[in-house]
Amino acid sequence: MHATIQAIGTAVPDQDIHAAFVDWARQRLPEREARLFDRMSARSGIAHRWSVLPLAPGSPVAEGGFYAAEPHPGTAARMTLYAEAAPALALRAIEQLAQQQPLDGITHLVVASCTGFVAPGIDQIIAARLGLSPSVERLLVGFMGCYAAVVALRSARHIVRSDPDARVLVVTVELSTLHLQASQALEPLLAMLQFGDGAAAALVSAEPGGFTIEAPFATTLPGAAELIRWNITDQGFAMHLSGEVPGRIATALAEPALRATITGARPVDRWAVHAGGRSILDAVEHSLGLAEDALAPSRSVLAEAGNMSSATLMFVLARLLQGEPVDHGVAMAFGPGLAAEGFHFRSAA
Repeated sequence: MHATIQAIGTAVPDQDIHAAFVDWARQRLPEREARLFDRMSARSGIAHRWSVLPLAPGSPVAEGGFYAAEPHPGTAARMTLYAEAAPALALRAIEQLAQQQPLDGITHLVVASCTGFVAPGIDQIIAARLGLSPSVERLLVGFMGCYAAVVALRSARHIVRSDPDARVLVVTVELSTLHLQASQALEPLLAMLQFGDGAAAALVSAEPGGFTIEAPFATTLPGAAELIRWNITDQGFAMHLSGEVPGRIATALAEPALRATITGARPVDRWAVHAGGRSILDAVEHSLGLAEDALAPSRSVLAEAGNMSSATLMFVLARLLQGEPVDHGVAMAFGPGLAAEGFHFRSAA
């Protein structure tokens, strides 16, 4: 029994905050580090990042904006916004999915998010707003970070393989811009430079069409647990993204055993790699000896929306679904742990 991704819908908010953040961040640094920040932001491969934060004159860091004054709003205020904005953005992605694929007869709902908490959960909020039957089975994948899309899709695969009549709605929604930190240090500001808000929704079933989700894989890199962290503070979730991450990924991917697990026995003709940042994509490309354009879909998503945590990989897969048929694809993402999760896929007949 095969499980297939029938279609994927995506959505980003309306406010582009990338340029405003760059201006705000560089002013917080000494001149020498500000020049380095300018060079790094210019080389980031990111042109736009989008935010659900209320529109203000200029941006969220401008006068009247959510982050205009310090100390910034506390975690409670940020979670209030999450409870309102996360389901709304998710529903926009689901609406885009519904334009491609009928969503009648949904039996399961799997939702992944690591940028907020609310109870009843956003899975329940989304189900109620969609008018789904109370009998729909729900799964909330929380706080797993950027690879949670793999976990959500893998869970949908298990459901469909055990119940051929299942129609699983998979949703990833992340509001990373709710967690701006008032740092004056270069490394955390460079980490925050990567992240934006976004949502994606996929329908997974046993029906033909789309991409068949094939063998999954997962590994945790030894001695790397501290390199990617979310710390819950009184002023939101503080992201720690070490500059060592690309190098550790490159070293791990160079190991023959992991490389064989990822690539499989057949040549890989399409790659869907989480766009965690330009340096991470460069590390994957160079370590696996990929062609220069192999990660073009990932780089395009990074340029247009930045790193949207778990939603990012779904954006990449959505682009590949619109392209040429895939004989053997590999989807892969990295996140806290430092963990790598992924699966093989191909175009379904």
